[in-house]
Amino acid sequence: MGQLFAIGEVLIDFIPLQKGSPLKDVQAFERAAGGAPANVAASVAKLGGNASMLTKLGKDAFGDYLIEQLAHAGVRTDLIRRTDEANTGLAFVSLREDGERDFSFYRSPSADLLLSEDEIDPGIFGTNDILHFGSVDLVESPMKQAHLKAIHAVKSQGGLISFDPNVRLPLWHSPEECRRTIQDFIPVAHLIKISEDELEFITGITSKKEAIASLFQGDVLAVVYTRGKEGAELYLSADEKYKGRGFNVKVQDTTGAGDAFVGGFLYKLLETGAAQDNIIEVLRVHHDEILEFANASGAWTTAGKGAIPALPSQADVHKLIEMQSNKGMMTNV
Repeated sequence: MGQLFAIGEVLIDFIPLQKGSPLKDVQAFERAAGGAPANVAASVAKLGGNASMLTKLGKDAFGDYLIEQLAHAGVRTDLIRRTDEANTGLAFVSLREDGERDFSFYRSPSADLLLSEDEIDPGIFGTNDILHFGSVDLVESPMKQAHLKAIHAVKSQGGLISFDPNVRLPLWHSPEECRRTIQDFIPVAHLIKISEDELEFITGITSKKEAIASLFQGDVLAVVYTRGKEGAELYLSADEKYKGRGFNVKVQDTTGAGDAFVGGFLYKLLETGAAQDNIIEVLRVHHDEILEFANASGAWTTAGKGAIPALPSQADVHKLIEMQSNKGMMTNV
């Protein structure tokens, strides 16, 4: 079984103790390990896969805490670098009553943005490995160049590249810079995960079918379009589509749900031995199983608080699938 390498931000999410208040009115927070790539790595590890994190953390208490949390989730942390040139990144979150979030980030820069291309060792990657990344750490920085080196190295070994844009506009100088950077990186990925509220922004196209078709450029072989509790759709071309059902659970916090979905999806790809030369065949044969597992992974996470602490084990995922199959109704997990 191959290994997942996630590259990008690891940070502290400060989650409010109460819902329904704008960030300026939140009086108390609890900390949780976060950062989309870290959440994906933790998801794969908690499901039983091999996952490593490629990033840099500050030589501070928050960095120590994040390494502890990742290791506790089963993520390999030996490739994480430390620095005293910048602090570990922080994100303050406010939760609406429906569990959706607003963010305020503290990084100028944070330590993760200082990971350089010289600190990426191409020799660590293998044929059945997957490299996953998002857009948050693609701002102009050494980390952006580290992404490019890692992507090239994994591709040269025959491994897969997974990209979840995971748009966070407050981190960019302008929406256009964010959009342009995401569009630059789409062609270098084999698998694109995109949510329904990101599709038009990223592509600039209002028609869903045309927007998804436009993503099939460069090396892109598959697009996963997620719709929250409505489930997800897997496209192997603009005209070849497979649907996966959603799961109804009592939502506490949507933080990390998309990352848990991606983690479940990538775990199943690792389990089936997917690589550049066979991913289309793997997805055609196993699409029902993969989408159901990924959707259940994401749904389970929304029933808990924070991201990494709420991520499911493989037993949790199978429990939710079985419960919903039996009840066909909203499930308390």
